[in-house]
This record gives sequence, C-alpha cells and structure tokens, in this order.
Amino acid sequence: MTQVLIYENVTPISSEKHRDLSIESVSFEFASKINAVPLTAVEIPLASREYTIVFSGNEEAVTPMVVLGVEGESNLFLDQDFRWKADYVPAFIRRYPFVFSSSEDKKQFTLCVDEQWSGCNQEGRGQRLFDADGKKTPYTENMLKFLSDYQKQFANTQNFCKKLKEMDVLEPMQANIKKPDGQTRSLRGFYSVSRQKLKALAPEKMADLAQSNILELAYLQMASMNNLHFIVNRFVPKNPGDVDQDEPVS
Repeated sequence: MTQVLIYENVTPISSEKHRDLSIESVSFEFASKINAVPLTAVEIPLASREYTIVFSGNEEAVTPMVVLGVEGESNLFLDQDFRWKADYVPAFIRRYPFVFSSSEDKKQFTLCVDEQWSGCNQEGRGQRLFDADGKKTPYTENMLKFLSDYQKQFANTQNFCKKLKEMDVLEPMQANIKKPDGQTRSLRGFYSVSRQKLKALAPEKMADLAQSNILELAYLQMASMNNLHFIVNRFVPKNPGDVDQDEPVS
C-alpha cells in the first residue's frame, strides 16, 4: 500500500504572514488519492469498527495504518462530493491543513499550515488564525492542542508497536480480492497480529500485554481484518468480489 503526501506548501504560521488568513472547511478532496493513513494506538477501538487496520513497515519498525482503498491512488471512503463515508475520521486526516514541523533534536515543534489548500483564504470565510491584534484565536489554540495531543499519541503508538515487535507477535500478510471480471487484486506488504503467536506466548508475557492494554488493541486489530469486505464492496459496489484474507505470507 502507498500513502500519497497530502501536504503541498507547508509554512510555519505567524501573525505577520497569516494575520488575515482564515480556514474554511470545504471538503475532503485533499485525501482523495490516499489509500492508507497512519493511525495512533488510541484510535484503534473506534477505527476498528469501520476500517481494516494493518501494520506497515519492515522488520525493524512498524506503524498502524487504516486501509482506505485497494488501488494506488483511490480513497474509497469518499463519495462523489468528497464527503467522508464513515462515522470516524482518522486524526491524521482531521488535523489537515495543519501539521507540526520539528527541530533536529525533535524537542521543539512549530505549527504549520498548507497554504495550497483550497480552504485557505483571506476573505474571512471560516475560522481566522489571528485576531485584529495579531493574537492567536481560540481556533488556532485548539488546533495547537489537538496537534500536541496527536504528537504525544504518536510517541505512545511507537512504544505500542515496539512492544509488539519485542513479543514477536506480528506476521506478514496478504489479501487477495477477486473482481467481477475474474482478475485478482492482491494487497501485500503489511503485517497483522498473529492469533497463533499470541496464544503461544508465555503466561507472564501475556499478562504484561493485558496489563498495558496492548492485548486488547491487538485483538481489535485482528477483528478489524473482518472489515475488509467493506473495502471490497466499495471497490465493486454492485457485484462484490471474493476476498481471501488473513493469509500469512511465507
């Protein structure tokens, strides 16, 4: 799976440059060519109800992702008017057009905005970033808090994934989707928690996972694989193809 970069012209916000800038919520068109986005661990309980959650990465490190499509540049969770077709929208999407840039030592973060987004305007539509005195508006302060919380959850997610790697409970997977024309589309290059590997853990390791809530998240991730047929139904809405999932890659 691939993730197309959605940010085009990221610029640190400042009262001098963005005194008159407003942000208007227009649509999710900016995410129309994304087929997967990162997910933080705290989002897994809600996201697992509607999405397929997998782990993307390599032998050294992985990160949770939600699957949005089966083609390279196709988000199947958007309708023709670019409205989101799910109750829960991943935080990675909700933070747009904002993002943090970090210093080289990763200790300082600066709030940035994608000035290329169609929702950015100087006509006063939507929410202003600064007031007439050049001070941050409550909207901007809320976005700062949202991204700060996101950054903390991102760090927690890294620890969550590191623990899964240490316990060696992940395995490479693939899913084969059969389209109505007989062709098969294979989703490869992702990992999932292995039920067999979890069962084989020593009791003390299983208890460690349970006490840290990692065990619950692991089972939710496995359960989310059953949502793959929703992706298939969006891919071929009139005649859903067959899907063989939970196939370990040898």
